[in-house]
Amino acid sequence: MSGEEMRQDKQQDKQQDKRLPEYPQTGVASTCRSYREYLAMFGLQEADLRRGAVLDVAGGASSFTARLRAMGIEAFAADPFYGGDREAVVENARREAEAAEAKIEALKEIYDWSFYGSPEGHRIMRKEACEEFAGHFLSEEGTGRYVAASVPRLPFADGFFRTVVCSHFLFLYGDRFDLAFHRDAVAEMLRVTAPGGEVRVYPLVTLQWEESSFVGAIMAEMEETAAASLVPGSLPFIPVKSPVLVLRKR
Repeated sequence: MSGEEMRQDKQQDKQQDKRLPEYPQTGVASTCRSYREYLAMFGLQEADLRRGAVLDVAGGASSFTARLRAMGIEAFAADPFYGGDREAVVENARREAEAAEAKIEALKEIYDWSFYGSPEGHRIMRKEACEEFAGHFLSEEGTGRYVAASVPRLPFADGFFRTVVCSHFLFLYGDRFDLAFHRDAVAEMLRVTAPGGEVRVYPLVTLQWEESSFVGAIMAEMEETAAASLVPGSLPFIPVKSPVLVLRKR
C-alpha cells in the first residue's frame, strides 16, 4: 500500500463519518493486548516470529512476550511501565485495563467488533491477556524479560533482534512527541534489528483518528537504512483503516 492509497482510505473514512469522537487519553496508555491481536495487527504469522529474537517496544501489559516465551521463542518487552515494584506494576496494569474498557464502552458505536464478536468478547480477551502478562511478569521465567526502557534509548546490542514491533505508541501521540522524536525512535529500533530483520509499527493514526503527518517523512528518512512499505493489517477494530509500517533493515 502506497502513501497515496493510505490517504485515499483516510479520505473515504472521513467522508463516512466526519465527527468521530477523539479517544480520551491523558498521558501514554499501557495496554494489554493478546498474542492473537498482535498477529492480526502487524500482519504476522508464527513462522515470522520463529526466525530470531523478538522485541515488543511499548509492550505494556500485553501477553505477547509471555506467549512467545511459552512457545520457546527468545523475546523481550521494553516499556518504562515495568519500573518499580513488580506487584505494583501488575496492579497498575489491571487498573489501566479497566479504565480502558470503560472508555471503549462509552465509544462502542464507532468500533468494529467483528474480530472479538462483541464488546464483551473484547473485554474478556483483554482481561485474559492482562492476567497472562501478570503471571509471566511475576514469575522467575519472566525475570529480565521486561525491561524498564523506551525509545530512543534501548539497552540492547546492535542487530540483536530479528523482529521489533511497536503498537499504539509511535504516531498515536503525535501532538506530544514531535517528528524528531519519531525519527530517533525508529532509528533506534532499526539499530537493534539485524540486517534482513523487520521493524513493524501500528497504527499510523492519531488519537483523533487522523493519519499521522510523520509517516511519509519517516519512510523517506529511513531509506538508506531500511526498505519501507505500508502493508494492510488484519485487525478490524478502530474506526478508520490503518496499514502497518514495515521497515526491512538493509
